[in-house]
Amino acid sequence: MLDRLTGSIAAAGRCVMMLGDGIVALGWLIGKGGSAFASGGKAALPPLLTAPEAQQKVFAVLRAFWPNLSLKAAVVKAYDNSGTVVVTRHEDCIDVLNRDADFEVVYGPRMRKLTAGENFFLGMQPGWPYTRDTSAMRLAARAPDVSDVVLPRAASLAEEIVARSEGRIDAVPQLFRHVPWDMTDSYFGTGGNAEQMQDWATVLFWYLFEDLAADPDLDAKAMRYAAELRDYLDTAIAARKAAPDTRPQILNRCLDLQAAGTPGMDDLGIRNNMLGLLIGAIPTISKACCLALDELLNRPEDLRRAQRAAAEQSPQFEQFVWEALRFNPHNPVIYRRALHDTVVARSTLRQARVRKGQIVFAATASAMFDRYRIAAPHDFRTDRSWDSYIIWGYGMHTCFGAAINKAVIPAILRPLIAQPKLRRAEGAAGQIDRGGTPHPQHFHLRFD
Repeated sequence: MLDRLTGSIAAAGRCVMMLGDGIVALGWLIGKGGSAFASGGKAALPPLLTAPEAQQKVFAVLRAFWPNLSLKAAVVKAYDNSGTVVVTRHEDCIDVLNRDADFEVVYGPRMRKLTAGENFFLGMQPGWPYTRDTSAMRLAARAPDVSDVVLPRAASLAEEIVARSEGRIDAVPQLFRHVPWDMTDSYFGTGGNAEQMQDWATVLFWYLFEDLAADPDLDAKAMRYAAELRDYLDTAIAARKAAPDTRPQILNRCLDLQAAGTPGMDDLGIRNNMLGLLIGAIPTISKACCLALDELLNRPEDLRRAQRAAAEQSPQFEQFVWEALRFNPHNPVIYRRALHDTVVARSTLRQARVRKGQIVFAATASAMFDRYRIAAPHDFRTDRSWDSYIIWGYGMHTCFGAAINKAVIPAILRPLIAQPKLRRAEGAAGQIDRGGTPHPQHFHLRFD
């Protein structure tokens, strides 16, 4: 009885604090929005509302007052849908991402356009094609490779790049994009010109996952890039078959699986799987590195603590990276589409009906601040358990490269953050330049 009473009091306290968070956030949005509108009119509001801090305020309001918000409006234009649902609580986001029979991934049509025919497992529902392709690729991309092959090379290369930068670095092209490209060359086995491969991967990632408005110009560019990447990979696969080697690379292992008669490992299957891996690798790692560092630079005391951990090679350094990404995530929402009429948060006061065809935004950036799951969510803490973070998705479609990301991103950031007096370059150069895209293109830093 006492435990039940204590639990009820604690739950009531969290509820009151969540309502308080919502009221404060609403006041902040009204004040900031009014100031922005007064100085720049309607055009000033979108940049304000896409900033991480403002997004967190919006999510705080929703968690408090409309935790599962259903709209008739179709926000997403890139994929067929009948409306929009925004899910903001941790428990409900996990529920949506776990219910593959109710909420489907939608990327299949665009993935087929990129491959000129077949789907990639990121766009598949449960079934034989998904099991076939993921099983084969896990035989090619083996778990021990992360510590034995990928991490040592990434750490060494990052150290070398920072050492030769002499205190001045444009971190995105020189470090954050270069190291993952080197991984696709040395471990994936796909090679290619670094700048071209980075450009292909970034534009195709943007088209597949972030082009919610269905921009026709981006569509045309993505189709051109996809054709170029397909041609390149077809040539690379043929060349490797003509001159095989024994390096521990994904491409080599795919060809070994092909020789053994593994289903789905014909030349076309290998090319499509490699294309999907490339699209996911370079943009994800690069953007996450950039946003984590940007967040730490905005927190001088936390940056100093992270610098000490980096210089001491402390395992705790990784915690600074994940906590920074909690505040400034590279992917604030994951979206699915309802396969039929259903509900979220069943038998609760926040239960919401979801109509067949509605796009459901599982707001993971909001879930990581839910007081019912995350202790002291507004504090920057490095003692949180790994399951406090929903950084690489959840459930069946957790990012295929999640283990690589978890190892490589801290390895890339560690030698840079360890530098004394790490700071932004003066002026606009010291801020992230996205170049009109969702992905950082430049970020100039200085250190002594």
